[in-house]
Amino acid sequence: MNILVTGFEPFQNSQENPTQEIVRLLPKGIKGHKIIPLELPVLYKESFLKLRAEIEKHKPDVVICLGLAAGRKGITPERVAINVNDSKYPDNSGTVYFDEVIIEGSKNAYFSTLPIRDMISIMEEKHIDCSISNSAGLYVCNDIMYRLLHYIDENKLNIMAGFIHVPLMSEQDYKNNYHMPLTTILEGIIDSIKTCI
Repeated sequence: MNILVTGFEPFQNSQENPTQEIVRLLPKGIKGHKIIPLELPVLYKESFLKLRAEIEKHKPDVVICLGLAAGRKGITPERVAINVNDSKYPDNSGTVYFDEVIIEGSKNAYFSTLPIRDMISIMEEKHIDCSISNSAGLYVCNDIMYRLLHYIDENKLNIMAGFIHVPLMSEQDYKNNYHMPLTTILEGIIDSIKTCI
């Protein structure tokens, strides 16, 4: 299997993003299966174009996109992405969207095809804070999750795919928000990959 795992660059004046660190620290393989790391820009549309190019190049069996949700408690696999962008926060080019349909004429929502319940179970066994999230937000994370699942659906690809949010890492300036050691976040993501395998 080829497993493509993406993380984002820092955004909103932060110098660090734990998802960027995770994709840099992932092993080259897990249980004999190839891990393909990919860093993405925090840009509407452009982030998915970069991801799509890598999908076409590597033909992955699994795509797991990672994103930071500062203030959220634990590691949270996302259940659903919806067809709208709406956030007061600009992306790294300064773009802001309000009530913006992502893809005109497409489905209102797409559900993750990752085994999110199994991911939660394996992390809970190791006492890693986690839960299933029913909202990927309306920022770049939701945008790329929606575009990814739409692309797979429209092209009838046999790819398991979805999105996982992670909390702030303890090694960065967490400003009294919930945080988790980077090693623990990495362990939770590796366990999540193992459930897909």
